[in-house]
Amino acid sequence: MANSQQKRQDKVRMVLGWIVGIIMAFPVFWMGLAAFKTEQDAAAIPPKLFFSPTLENFVEMNERVNYLHHALNSVLVSGTSTLLAILLAAPAAYVMAFYPTKRTRSLMLWMLSVRFMPAVGALIPVYLILVYLRMIDTLSALILITCLANLPLIVWMLFSYFKEVPAEILEAARMDGAGPITQLRYLLIPLTAPGISSTALLGMILAWNETFWCINITATKSGTLALAIASFANSEGQFWAKLSAASIASVAPILFFG
Repeated sequence: MANSQQKRQDKVRMVLGWIVGIIMAFPVFWMGLAAFKTEQDAAAIPPKLFFSPTLENFVEMNERVNYLHHALNSVLVSGTSTLLAILLAAPAAYVMAFYPTKRTRSLMLWMLSVRFMPAVGALIPVYLILVYLRMIDTLSALILITCLANLPLIVWMLFSYFKEVPAEILEAARMDGAGPITQLRYLLIPLTAPGISSTALLGMILAWNETFWCINITATKSGTLALAIASFANSEGQFWAKLSAASIASVAPILFFG
């Protein structure tokens, strides 16, 4: 009796999981359909499920915004900023995980609270600093800002992974003369490699999706795919088919990485 009840509960959970998954994936599916429609079909009411597919949106998208240029910028920004954030976060997480003080918890909560601050609150001072340093519309500025924006979350995640490593392993290493860098390189990183990989993937996704700073501090020279997508919504109107094509082309690389 208990087994049959458990099987029914498993089936209910499976059905609910499929329902939630379909609901979450439906916007991407609909965006994919719109990408192969003409502008007239994409804006049709009621929506058209059956239409003659076309690739003209992707062709025009590439001609208008130079997809490869913006995609390369996205790869450089997301990859470099994530790598830099991991390099900065790993020592900080190591110290807070294995050498905590009375203020460690308060410091971590403060770091997380900074992550929750609306970006628009820091726009004017950051913009003025970048103007003074002549870093407007540069990849280095976008990499630095993206790295700092994601750093608190990456520190928190690495901290949680490092805490799962038994402290006795590091104590044994210290008794053998291993310093902090040696412990981090030969013990913590190999033992927490899956966690570091998932943290890096999350950091890349957050950096890849960064839109606010990209729109406000970059232009054609260092703009990422987020800027390319935004260019299809202008004073001339919303080009839904081309906007969908640009969105599909933008999410495809990060889905592949995922």
